[in-house]
Amino acid sequence: MKKRGRIVAFFLIVITLFITVGTTVTGIAKDINLGLDLQGGFEVLYEVEPVDEGQEIDRTLMESTVQTLNDRVNRLGISEASIDIEGEDRIRVQLAGVDDQTEARDLLSTSARLSFRDVDDNEMLDGSDVKEGSAKQDFDPNTNAPIVTLQLKDASEFAEVTTEIMNKGVPDNLLVIWMDYQEGDSFREEMTKEDPKYVSAPSVSEPLNTANVMISGNFTVESAQQLANIINSGSLPVHMNEIFSTSVGAQFGEQALNQTVFSAFIGIGLILLFIIIVYRFPGIVAGINLIIYIYIVLLVFELMNGVLTLPGLAALILGMGMAVDANVITFERIKEELRAGKSIMAAFKAGTKNSLSAIVDANITTMIAAVVLFIFGTSSVQGFATMLIVSILVSFLTAVFGTRLLLGLWVKSRFLNKRKSWFAVKKEDIQDISEKKEPEAKVFNRQPNIVKHRKKFIYATLILVVIGTASLVMFQLNPGIDFTSGSRIEILAEESLDAAEVENALAELELEAESIVLSGENNEGAAARFDTVLSESKIAEVTEYFIEEYGNEPSVGVVSPIVGEELVKNAIYAVAIASVFMIIYVAFRFELFFGITAVIALLHDAFFVLVIFSITRMEFEVTIVAAILTIIGYSINATIVTFDRIRENVRKEKQVKTYKQLAGIVNKSLIQTLTRTINTSFSTLIAVLAFLVLGAESIFGFAVALAVGLLAGTYSSLFLASQLWLTWRGRTIKDKPIDFRKKKRVEGPQV
Repeated sequence: MKKRGRIVAFFLIVITLFITVGTTVTGIAKDINLGLDLQGGFEVLYEVEPVDEGQEIDRTLMESTVQTLNDRVNRLGISEASIDIEGEDRIRVQLAGVDDQTEARDLLSTSARLSFRDVDDNEMLDGSDVKEGSAKQDFDPNTNAPIVTLQLKDASEFAEVTTEIMNKGVPDNLLVIWMDYQEGDSFREEMTKEDPKYVSAPSVSEPLNTANVMISGNFTVESAQQLANIINSGSLPVHMNEIFSTSVGAQFGEQALNQTVFSAFIGIGLILLFIIIVYRFPGIVAGINLIIYIYIVLLVFELMNGVLTLPGLAALILGMGMAVDANVITFERIKEELRAGKSIMAAFKAGTKNSLSAIVDANITTMIAAVVLFIFGTSSVQGFATMLIVSILVSFLTAVFGTRLLLGLWVKSRFLNKRKSWFAVKKEDIQDISEKKEPEAKVFNRQPNIVKHRKKFIYATLILVVIGTASLVMFQLNPGIDFTSGSRIEILAEESLDAAEVENALAELELEAESIVLSGENNEGAAARFDTVLSESKIAEVTEYFIEEYGNEPSVGVVSPIVGEELVKNAIYAVAIASVFMIIYVAFRFELFFGITAVIALLHDAFFVLVIFSITRMEFEVTIVAAILTIIGYSINATIVTFDRIRENVRKEKQVKTYKQLAGIVNKSLIQTLTRTINTSFSTLIAVLAFLVLGAESIFGFAVALAVGLLAGTYSSLFLASQLWLTWRGRTIKDKPIDFRKKKRVEGPQV
């Protein structure tokens, strides 16, 4: 009865979990904030500059600026706005789902320093003289044209000003109304221009003893309302210089979301199918926990009020690959124990115990990369890092505790006692436990001597490194605007485009692209890149033109040189710092030699991602940095699992006296972890290939980097890192044996 109760408990737990997931996941998914790349909108980074000489940019002033910006955003009716202070003098604004990006940009960027001046640019009144919240859009009673009306605090002061203006006589009796007047601006120069900087310059023929002021100009109803909103929001205490911006049209966002979600479902489905085919019953249990893993990650992300981006979705699937990895490590250890002739119960206990240290070490080293990525990444990359951190934590919990709980219920029920085949173990591979002999490690019923070919692997790697270095020197990378500064315009049409058509359209806008690349199955998309930074007015013009021409809002990105330089610097810092912390951790948990060779292997993987981008000439964007850092974490994950097995096997020896003996241990460890490494890499590669083939165009380069890195990481963890460690450490024991079991030196250095 007790045995049956455990099976009943299993089904009750699973049914309860699935009912919970089925009834709540839709609501959770809808409540998650989507990033700009999944719903459209724009992001802009401002550098704050003082308005007056001697003004100090401090925290209080920055917070006051953010408060004013928030007020302006609220007047636009935007609920999902993110306005953050970065560093000492920068403010990043993210507005998702904005209908009119040009209006939003204008509303944000203007300092809104209203002033009333004479024709010689002497200030008569400023925004502080206007009653708060009094500005509104109205119509001129005489011409019915749109105007802006506002109220001054002191009517008598306005009478004095208008009297002084009137006494100047024609044609100088003009009250010039400025918005964001800057030193050096001149009314007399601006009045000759077709589009002057000042708002209006009405003539004053008599003193006006009133608090009501009408601002007329070449307004539409919308532009008049916008000016009223700006005046009501108050002036910014600083000037804001736009140094980076990116916008994504709503159509681009919707398309990217649909394609990415579809590819994610396909990737998840294939991973579940693969793990069930390979591991049978434990694979089914793992599949249940993987579904729970995805649900919990989405729930935690929603509770954190996180913003889900395209790279964030990729991190979710990548985290799923790591969850698979933890299950695979455990299942492979259980299979080893079963082949040794142990019972299901004994194999389950030994397998779960022996796999724990490898899972912990692998997850922590990957977490180091994710945390470094979060610290040094930009907004979208930080979203990726946040999702990766959450995924690592949740995958550890579901794989270590969830899978073991559910599988343990079946094991303890004794139902599986005579069903070892349910664990994908063949009867002929199970030896008699009375032999008290550890089963031989095999791959496809063979015992390949991998370390015998270590020199071939090392020399082949060196040759590839030389070729790769030559490629990077000759061809270099093809950096996107994230790193070189400039502008990028992405166009989406309903029908096929050709480069000449896009080039002609840009010519009408007086723009000449450095390059034009068509995209999409039928070339319905195009990306034009410029080596100059487009102005706000030009961006507005471009947006209006392509909406009218193709019916879709284009996506526009602008990066100033200073931002590009910082991205490069931060990327180098991130790789260097992640490497140092990984060496420290691995040295602490294993030894320094393990740490150094592990970092050599992960740098090898990152290097070949760069080489592929150099050879293919694909644009190297900031999301590729996220992919490289992910590969660094994933690479060391695989390497650590192999090193953990080497450490375990050398501890079983009393002394390692010869290089041959050490080589045998390393070879045995590689064979034991070979299946795990291939299965994990393949399952993760399934998800990455789903993104590569079915995902959005904007994530293509990211997926390529991950795919290349996964293949390189599989190679380095199996055929490079361990061979380097063996070559290095083997030299220390030629004359002096070492006692690995006691982990202290008998003669010679400790391993």
